[in-house]
Amino acid sequence: MDESRFDESQLNTPNKVCSLDEAIGFVQAGDEVHLQCSHTRWSAAARALIRKWWGQDPEWTLVMLSLSSLGTLFFRGGLVNKVVTGYSGDVFPNFSPNPRFASAYLSGEVQVEHWSFLSFAQRMEAAARGLPAITTHSLAGSSMETNQGYATVETPFGKVGMLQAYAPDIAVVHGAIADAAGNIAFHPPMLEGVWGALAAKRGVVATVERIVDDIRPWSHLVRIPAHQVLAVTECPLGAHPGGLYGTFTPAEPYGEDLQFWSQAREVSRLDDAEFDEWITKWVLEPTDHSAYLDLLGSERIRSLRQRAQSDSWKAEAASMPPNLEAPANDWERAAIFGARTLADRLVATQADTVLAGAGVANLATWLGAEQARERGAPTVLTAELGLLGYEPTLADPFVFNHRAFPSATMLADSDWVLGAMIPGPATSCIACLGAAQVDAAGNINSTVIPGKVFLVGSGGGNDVATTADEVVIVTTLSAKRTVSQVPYITSPGDRVSRIATELGVFRRRETAEGEAESSQTLFELIAVVSGMEATIRERLGWDLVVADDCVELEPPTPEELQRLRGWDPQGFFLRP
Repeated sequence: MDESRFDESQLNTPNKVCSLDEAIGFVQAGDEVHLQCSHTRWSAAARALIRKWWGQDPEWTLVMLSLSSLGTLFFRGGLVNKVVTGYSGDVFPNFSPNPRFASAYLSGEVQVEHWSFLSFAQRMEAAARGLPAITTHSLAGSSMETNQGYATVETPFGKVGMLQAYAPDIAVVHGAIADAAGNIAFHPPMLEGVWGALAAKRGVVATVERIVDDIRPWSHLVRIPAHQVLAVTECPLGAHPGGLYGTFTPAEPYGEDLQFWSQAREVSRLDDAEFDEWITKWVLEPTDHSAYLDLLGSERIRSLRQRAQSDSWKAEAASMPPNLEAPANDWERAAIFGARTLADRLVATQADTVLAGAGVANLATWLGAEQARERGAPTVLTAELGLLGYEPTLADPFVFNHRAFPSATMLADSDWVLGAMIPGPATSCIACLGAAQVDAAGNINSTVIPGKVFLVGSGGGNDVATTADEVVIVTTLSAKRTVSQVPYITSPGDRVSRIATELGVFRRRETAEGEAESSQTLFELIAVVSGMEATIRERLGWDLVVADDCVELEPPTPEELQRLRGWDPQGFFLRP
């Protein structure tokens, strides 16, 4: 073989390597700026953009799949006029609304477009493919179907949901490695993938863990080609406080800095002066990425590197044994009753997969899948991040826990999980979802109570609820949560088969022939905690119908509590 054919020096490719300040110089005022969300979730370039433009009102449209607690920095700095997103809220230590997002959206200070995770990416996929629009299963029957950019179209092949193509001006990504020309390789799982980067009108600004001389040994991991890249900068630990999973390339992995994420959540809730003090320390004062790493300190960095080891969870689990003395609280009962309900459905249907929603629904899914497999079900876990066949680890209840990744039989992205596997005819899937609000028709609201409360958004919930074979909801029962009719439909309820709460479990009624289906009688109580029927009737937002075969729920067992608390010993989700 003539090796000279592969001599990169013979290629007329410009060198894209530059400093971080030079790289972010490609982002202009007025831009629609796409910040990619992979499993890494953040980037040094995002921090540098905030520092450079702080207080200058660049009037950006921020196009970001998931705005975590750190997304509040763009709001506090006065950097965005509009947000296009699928989630705006905290992610650790639990998924929760953030008051800074809520205030800005409800007041109109920042406009917001709500999309589901899949539809968010699909619009940019259409643009990347040079298409005017793309078909989707998502959004139909939800409040998001009124979005500009979505339409239901009658075609010769039936009614089809269509999404208008969307191309941001510029994309900002963090990859694992790149060469000097700008070919960028990523470690899976990929969450939204790279459609936004491929669609960006002017191109991509990239940070990577390491720049290599020759990218070809890792060509199977290259997802963005050099000609689409404007600049590339080497930034080790560049996803912090996010992490980098895997040893697929020379990039050295590191775990998520959960302490930093928690701190960002807490300080974003302080008054402006205290929040500004934290921002000054961590964002505005460090003059470059090296200064930021110095601020983190070698000991903290060493700890994050150690956290990336696949068995690092064992020491944490040993140091945090679950408290097995406390009685079950409301969320634990909801999770356990939800797990049993889910297990029954998995066994009955022999479902191939079960998708875990966030928070308590995630823990219910883990427990339910275990119980179903003990009874012979073939079901494996999947997650919208791009996981299939994974197993959770102790002492970490987070649905995107990096240390569960090595157990997966497949690492992909949300396009594959939400857009192909779950809706595909070859896969049977049951989803277990949480609900800030659920109504008499099974509709879920996790987005907004107009004029009153902003919640968080769809995430992948809408995509799952519209395509899974059936949905089990896990929530607590209260007048605020279980309502007659939700004011905003994030996820339509027509595939919801069960609603599990801490007081009882509901089943979708089978409508008799000729009987009109009333939203007030769609669900009937099939299992109840002893003596709680009157309480359920009082708290329920619709007329209570008790099934003829309603049974009494057995209390949580010590074994069930041990499993739940083993995953969440600190009570992040299983809070009293």
